[in-house]
This record gives sequence, structure tokens and C-alpha cells, in this order.
Amino acid sequence: MNTPTPSLADALANADLLHERGTLDTVIADMGRRIDAALDGERAVFLTVMNGALIFAGQLALAIRTDLEFDYVHATRYRGSTSGSELHWLREPAVSLVDRVVLLVDDILDEGHTLKAVRDDCYQRGARRVLIASLCTKRHDRLAEGIASDFNGVELPDRYVFGFGMDYHEQGRNLPGIYALRDN
Repeated sequence: MNTPTPSLADALANADLLHERGTLDTVIADMGRRIDAALDGERAVFLTVMNGALIFAGQLALAIRTDLEFDYVHATRYRGSTSGSELHWLREPAVSLVDRVVLLVDDILDEGHTLKAVRDDCYQRGARRVLIASLCTKRHDRLAEGIASDFNGVELPDRYVFGFGMDYHEQGRNLPGIYALRDN
């Protein structure tokens, strides 16, 4: 028997708005300036981790003035649920990463297992340097060893978050802010 999908309206009624759109716009613009400085004119591969990073990546790309080559990967551990499981690769990069700088763009650095696997794969494909840009990072002590964001937008509490690309049971990715479910 299939369990009904929880309602986004119910989730919003039981959530706190952590960061609204204006704040996120300012943070992303600042990240773009810092990435420009780090790239120092070098054309990087802008590699978006789908689906969650789609909204953030589009805005971040517009905030970066350095020329970029675009590609994406799709790797997930969540598959529509709220907790992770085995890594599933749905799409690998099509662009050659050999001797390139890769700007790996993801929506959230939570425990980091998926992002670490994607980063390590970039190096296995010959990337010279991989820089990680995440819209947000959760504050907790469960981060996978050896992974961190080079550019992070905002920090979040250790709660279930959604909006601005992040989903609540595959809903709410297009919300213009970041929300966190309240602890019950």
C-alpha cells in the first residue's frame, strides 16, 4: 500500500522561515565575488549537482563574472525521502574535467557523503582542482571526514530544511526562501 505524500501546506504550517529571498540574493552575490577572486580569470567547469542545486546554481552563475563552461551531474542518496541511503548516479559529467578547475555547486552540505563522492569522482576524472560552493551548510557533528565547502552561503540548524531548491517529499523546491520544520 502506498503512503500518501505529505502536504506541503502542512509542512509550511509547521515550519519556520530561516532565510528569505532578499537575504539569499545578497549572500549569493557575495559568493560570486569571492569565486571570481579565487578563479582569478581561469575558466572553470561549473558543475551543478541536480536537482537540488538548480535554483541556487542559476543565480550563482549570474553572480560570477569569470567565463564558465557548464555541465551537471545527478547523484542522489535521498530519492524522495527525508533520510539518505545508498548513492545512485543518474548522470555523470559530459565535459572533460582533465586538468581543469571544477566549481562543484550544490544546494546543501549536510552530512556530505553525496558531495564527497561527486568531488572524488571529479578528481578521478582528472580535475586539477575542485572548489565546492554550497548555498547552505547544516551545523552538526555528522559531517563526513574530508569534505567542506570552499564557498558557503548560510548556516542552518540541524533540522529538516526545504525551499530554494531543497525539497519536502519532492515538493517546495521553488519556494523563494529556506524553511525548517519545527521539532515536535
